[in-house]
Amino acid sequence: MRSKNYDRAKAIAYAHTWAYERNPQYYNFELLGGDCTNFTSQALYAGAGIMNPAPTFGWYYYSLHNRAPAWTGVEYLYRFLINNRSVGPVAVETDASQVLPGDIVQISFDGWNFAHSPIIVSVGEAPSPSNILVAAHSYDADDRPLDTYPYLRLRFLHITHVNAW
Repeated sequence: MRSKNYDRAKAIAYAHTWAYERNPQYYNFELLGGDCTNFTSQALYAGAGIMNPAPTFGWYYYSLHNRAPAWTGVEYLYRFLINNRSVGPVAVETDASQVLPGDIVQISFDGWNFAHSPIIVSVGEAPSPSNILVAAHSYDADDRPLDTYPYLRLRFLHITHVNAW
């Protein structure tokens, strides 16, 4: 296994391109609980260039009925990225001061459950919720300031690298 760089520019370009549209290569999960993590996984894949095909605990999408829970589920994506020791992207949980464009923020609206996974597309010089801008589906947005969401908690995931064969 080798480590390769995460291409943040490709992830961000993908997010900007598809923020208000749906890529026909992927199912739109809007009516099945939301499309936010599916969209963020697509952008993450654009930057990582590799999926993890491990059954159950991997991170992959081949079709509506052939995908890992981590591709579309907020908590599953978190667990995959934080614990991944195989192929695919790897993340560490961090605070707002350490995020970069191409990283992920997960939002809790009730203070307990994280229910939204936008991708960060821009970060101000001194990162804060007012100058961290995101792209997202479900609440379709591009260059949306994080502080415009009615959140109670935020969880930042900094993509450190991508594991490859």
